[in-house]
Amino acid sequence: MLEWLVALCIVILVVLIWPGSKYFGTESQTDTLLQRLGISQQTTKDKTGRCFSEREGSDGAQAACAGAGTDGKARTVALICKPSALANYLLKHCRTFSNYSPCVGWTWRASALLQSVYKACWPYNSPVQFVRDNLQLSDDGLVALDWAVPSYQKRRRTSSHSTSPVLLIIPNSFGKITRNVLKLCETALSHGYLPAVFNRRSHNGTPLTTLKLQQFGDPADLREAVRYIRHRQPAGRLYAVSESTGSGLLLSYLGECGSSSYMTAAVCLSPVFRCQSWFENGLCMWPLQWALVLYQKICLSRYKTVLGETIHTDTLFSSCSLRGLEEALFCQTGSAPAAPAGTSSSCNTSGTWDAYWERNEPLRDVDEVAIPVLSVCAQDDPVRGDTQSTIPMELFETNPHFFLLLTDRGSHCGFSTQSEGSAAGALGTGSSAAAPNSGMESRRTNWSHRALLEFFRATTDFFAAEERAKQLAARRRGLGGGAGGRVFRHRSVSTCKRVPACSHNIHAIYNWQRSYTR
Repeated sequence: MLEWLVALCIVILVVLIWPGSKYFGTESQTDTLLQRLGISQQTTKDKTGRCFSEREGSDGAQAACAGAGTDGKARTVALICKPSALANYLLKHCRTFSNYSPCVGWTWRASALLQSVYKACWPYNSPVQFVRDNLQLSDDGLVALDWAVPSYQKRRRTSSHSTSPVLLIIPNSFGKITRNVLKLCETALSHGYLPAVFNRRSHNGTPLTTLKLQQFGDPADLREAVRYIRHRQPAGRLYAVSESTGSGLLLSYLGECGSSSYMTAAVCLSPVFRCQSWFENGLCMWPLQWALVLYQKICLSRYKTVLGETIHTDTLFSSCSLRGLEEALFCQTGSAPAAPAGTSSSCNTSGTWDAYWERNEPLRDVDEVAIPVLSVCAQDDPVRGDTQSTIPMELFETNPHFFLLLTDRGSHCGFSTQSEGSAAGALGTGSSAAAPNSGMESRRTNWSHRALLEFFRATTDFFAAEERAKQLAARRRGLGGGAGGRVFRHRSVSTCKRVPACSHNIHAIYNWQRSYTR
């Protein structure tokens, strides 16, 4: 009994001391990482008096680091990207990027582990409610779109003639609707967006009507859901936000569809980029991995009988790792011999495992992405792992469509601040559809949510200015810019790369007879 008390005291001391021990140094982790990348620093000030550090490497990559204060000990946020007109526009107009002051000192919010658990598991009394659309797909499978509406709103449906922008939210690949997702829906509603949460097959109460589960990076179901959104809200711009491992699905979709994604811009919050290595190595903190494995088993247990027709459920529910679960679900066929309980099946399925990730790795078609994508990451992320080995810095240094907002603190989808929500301002979306809210804006707004909304606003304004400049130049040349110009949000191409045109009639599928609504 005495040994257990001593162990408990040690754990408590580690939890209390460890968060504050990393703040005794004078150099931030962001500065250290940028120095390892060979990026030099030059401090300048903009017209507003904010302190910026422009860093440029030997390969032309540029990072702008905005501190929360003017002293050398201030926490910093680095915007790492390839120099471009859009990058300069973001640095000038996205003030939230430089207004980040993470929790420091002797508080549990400074602990990356505790902050991640809090954001993922702690209940949240959200003032929004959801209206669900169950969409029947071409193979008779079902996915769901949960449209967030304010609790005070009497009319539960939004008119198809609405010009309000749509925010498509993709939660993590395990289907858990976290506190972060609920707060994002609340913040988006208060700024005039129409949030819609995408639920995969069997996730979050979505019925499993076929024996097919969605693979990690297969965007086929998401592609049909996006087409439905465009059919329902044709006048509104479409933006996308993904959380955690859900970023794998979003990046796969953007890579496969290219310029035909129907999206204006996208944001990935605490994404996992190199997913095969992430599954193989596991999480550095075993309690988190154990919790994720247990949660996935609980969600799949209700379909144990029907899944037994195509997979080995004994192998599935005896797996103790994320890789074991993924292999049992997608890399083993019904004719394959079941591996004994407690043993690994990687020897029998190593070739199948590699082939699976050739089809599902999120960055497989990254060169085809044609819209701005912002990734918000923290160096102390306990889920993603080490920064240098898990974040593809070369992607952000060479691809003009990708932007990395890297903080030294923030945990996994956490980004708690010392005065969260005090600096939340009116972030216009270009739409006047923001309804009066019943105190929703008075709640604390997460820094990452303010940053992504400001990113959407800035990219939209940038493209609008570029379009006006092109039309003006065309008129001056006498070419009729109004008729010859192409509006950014209305794409003329409706098929995706290497994907044949949709063989079914979308109007016949998404009518009242085939779309189940509750």
